[in-house]
Amino acid sequence: MSENDAVANRLDEIADLLEAMDVDFKPRAYRRAADHIRELDRPVEQIATEGQDALEEIEGVGEAIAEKIIEYLETGSIEELEDLRESLPVEMSALTRVEGIGPKRVGMLYEALGIRTLDELAAAAEAGEIQTVPGFGEKSEQNILDHIPFARQAAKRHLLYVARSLADEILDEFAAIDAVDRCEVAGSIRRWLPTIGDVDILIATDVGGSLTTTIESLAFAAETIEAGDRKASYRTEEGIRVDFRFIEPSVFGAALQYFTGSKHHNVQVRQRAIDRGLKVNEYGVFTGTDERIAGETEESVYEVVDLPWMAPEIREGRGEIEAADAGALPTLLESSDMRGDLHVHSDWSDGSMSIADMVDAADTLGLEYLAITDHATGPGVVAGTGVEDAELLRQREEIDHANQSTDVTVLHGVEANIDAEGGISVSDAVLEELDIVIASPHAALTQDREQATERLLHAISHPQVNIIGHPTGRKLGQRPGLPIDIERVAKAAASQHVALEVNSHPVRLDLEGEAVKTVIEHGGTIAISTDAHVGHELELIRYGVHTARRGWAEPSNVLTAWTVEEVRSFID
Repeated sequence: MSENDAVANRLDEIADLLEAMDVDFKPRAYRRAADHIRELDRPVEQIATEGQDALEEIEGVGEAIAEKIIEYLETGSIEELEDLRESLPVEMSALTRVEGIGPKRVGMLYEALGIRTLDELAAAAEAGEIQTVPGFGEKSEQNILDHIPFARQAAKRHLLYVARSLADEILDEFAAIDAVDRCEVAGSIRRWLPTIGDVDILIATDVGGSLTTTIESLAFAAETIEAGDRKASYRTEEGIRVDFRFIEPSVFGAALQYFTGSKHHNVQVRQRAIDRGLKVNEYGVFTGTDERIAGETEESVYEVVDLPWMAPEIREGRGEIEAADAGALPTLLESSDMRGDLHVHSDWSDGSMSIADMVDAADTLGLEYLAITDHATGPGVVAGTGVEDAELLRQREEIDHANQSTDVTVLHGVEANIDAEGGISVSDAVLEELDIVIASPHAALTQDREQATERLLHAISHPQVNIIGHPTGRKLGQRPGLPIDIERVAKAAASQHVALEVNSHPVRLDLEGEAVKTVIEHGGTIAISTDAHVGHELELIRYGVHTARRGWAEPSNVLTAWTVEEVRSFID
């Protein structure tokens, strides 16, 4: 985790605790500062070396918050935050994962019932005590009971972005060590699942446990869980467990294949080996006489069971073995195939950069086109951040100006809101003037399957809608999203020539991989976009690409891998 994220998370925690204590105004200031620190395009610790005045130039950061940032960077803690935690000793992040429980309600429940943990919340709800607290009722209590299982599961998982960023830092550290032949991630992080339990690292080396001293010297290793000759485990300050396995180089491929998984995939590979009189495990592929005949590379493991190597993202036991056997594996999308981004925000709505700056960022990354799709007003959009219809028309002047000074084709669009019945929050007259229209659900996200599906079907049928943005509205670890019938939605989208988005933002990754596979099987098109609110977030596209790869996406399935002429043809 970067220092920017670490600082921002602590400012957000201060805001949550202050809100829970019913303090006015301050929570908003801390959250605003946290948002802007996350969006910085350089490390906050680098800015701090230039002095407190430099920190105060960050939007939303005043003298008091700048002092706290310096305090954290110098000491690793913030005294005010520690005092707040002592005054309100609650597991804020766990409790607020329950749908309908925000910081203020956490404070109310602590004051009335002394609830500090998810377990205590569940016990109080089961005992009927929640409905006795002013501001709650029987319906609120049942809602809490219904959503606690999701909150428990979410608490055990970490966002792919957080885990992958940590893993990439570790890989970089070990790449420079002479005693390390290879170093790779394994497990669900290598398969690019949207959330991760533990970070699994495999190291090909002949020196094994002697590397634990090196590991313990690295900044991430806040706590040593175990340190042996073949395995070592550590925990970061943020609670992420990192497991290292030290592997002999001659069998590294077998170990990598085995520990990447998934379980269903590996069971099928092992069965093919058995059918051929062989045995596959983490130490290699063996004959009946225990002669090892493969294992140095993953390719060799697959080759001896008459299969080609398969990308980790599709190793889920969902037909990949059969496709490989038939020579019908997809030619998966690569990050280098991406040509543009069709879902980007500017400071006209809730973005942090001007249109010109967002276009410059896209140009730097080599994108051929970019759609500015600021939020319209409507359900689910924070008051004051949505763009009114008349302002959308006026925005066209700035889009035209941007197009005159760049090689990037800048499209003028909007992210309109889909209301509970499927209506679109921008007038048809304005929509007709735009190049591209994204329609997204931002509110009423607890609908049942039938309501949610009909709602999206109605939006898809709108003649001006080109893309359905983050179709389920999920936020990983916060809410599960709409339980849509993806087959019906995919069929309708394909027939109406409407693309379904894979939103690359780390808290969304929506649609998820299995849904992407369904869309493709029904002849639909997906659009991988970043939902970027600041220039560097355009780089998050890699997470959307790998999510789409989990759904077997090829370049021909992905709108944002097409040329701008092909995109225009699709949306016209």
